[in-house]
Amino acid sequence: MGNMSFKSYLVRGVSLIEVLVTVIILAVGLLGLAGLQMRLQSSEVEAYQRTQASLLLEDMVNRMSANRKNAASYVTGSASPLGTGDGQSAICAGSGQGFDSCQWSNALKGVAEQSGSNNVGAMIGARGCIENLGADQFQITVVWQGLTPISAPASGCGAGLYNGATGSSCINDLCRRAISSILRVANLGTP
Repeated sequence: MGNMSFKSYLVRGVSLIEVLVTVIILAVGLLGLAGLQMRLQSSEVEAYQRTQASLLLEDMVNRMSANRKNAASYVTGSASPLGTGDGQSAICAGSGQGFDSCQWSNALKGVAEQSGSNNVGAMIGARGCIENLGADQFQITVVWQGLTPISAPASGCGAGLYNGATGSSCINDLCRRAISSILRVANLGTP
């Protein structure tokens, strides 16, 4: 053992074990922070998408309110939503309901902002439906693709269009998000 006693070797060994335990605790803490950062980023995207959906929903409510005499002509039904995959032209012409629907469809597709050839100005896979509930009431709904599965919304708008690939966690519309508003149109005609 030379000049060193057994006690000094023991002290060195304990110090190495303490350093090893500290490194392990630090590594676990840093992994936890990385996971937290990923969840925060996912939550930020979800909040951004919900905000965009609220703005687009309010946009169509205002358009229909301004053209209340023709509110029934805006109805799309839940089976044929506007937005992603609807075949609407990117150039809107004319006025009235057709113009409003075209502009809303393009806003849902995010054509206002582009990155290369991709539209990035709205939610992922955004679609919008307008349903006639009768008695001069209309339900306007905006749906989009969320990032994580939760529960499928009750709204029929876009139902079945947000199923992920086999093995994906986004099956049975669990990643579909929806926000709705009901517009009541007053009959302002003469008695």
